[in-house]
Amino acid sequence: MKHILIVEDHAIVRLASRSVLEELVTTVNIYEAADFKEAIYVASEHELDLVLLDIDIPGGEGTQMIGKIRNLQPKVPILMFSGIDETLYPLHYLKAGANGFVSKNASIEDLKRAILSVLAGGRYLSQRVQHQLFKSTFDDGSKPTNPLESLSQRELEVMDLLLEGRWTKEIATALNITGSSVSTYKFRIFEKLEVTTIIELYQKVEFLKSLSGS
Repeated sequence: MKHILIVEDHAIVRLASRSVLEELVTTVNIYEAADFKEAIYVASEHELDLVLLDIDIPGGEGTQMIGKIRNLQPKVPILMFSGIDETLYPLHYLKAGANGFVSKNASIEDLKRAILSVLAGGRYLSQRVQHQLFKSTFDDGSKPTNPLESLSQRELEVMDLLLEGRWTKEIATALNITGSSVSTYKFRIFEKLEVTTIIELYQKVEFLKSLSGS
């Protein structure tokens, strides 16, 4: 019997994930959590064989979520599941200890491969992420071709919220940081991407994402 936790705030995605898991794993007991606080409770109460973890979960704290789950269950495999651009986040989460990263835009077959790989003690990376990892591993120290790759995990999180039109106070609350920290991250983002306004930021990010997908 496998015990698997789905951490996802959208009920329809949880339902679809449950369906895939029940088809894929012969005997499985599935727990569900709609926010990170609930996920921590489940992880503290039940021994798990896999955690399918949405990046953008309410109450989540970016890559710190991995450490908090592992504090409760050091050996549990964690498969990140995200609708956020696959070209931006995977390496940060893999370096933080995740066992794999799969996009919500992936095919059902890719999701199945990811689940089976991680359950078997392996890792799962899409071809795009493998390419990123290869470039990162054999980087000669020169400036990244795509400046988005130079952003830290926290800078990426702040950037996403800025692009959603969030104000400084809203971002500070969402990420549990101070308003001055938000301003500092915003300055670094603008500096690294060589922009001066949110409109320029949006245009630059869209352009850079199109290059990553080419």
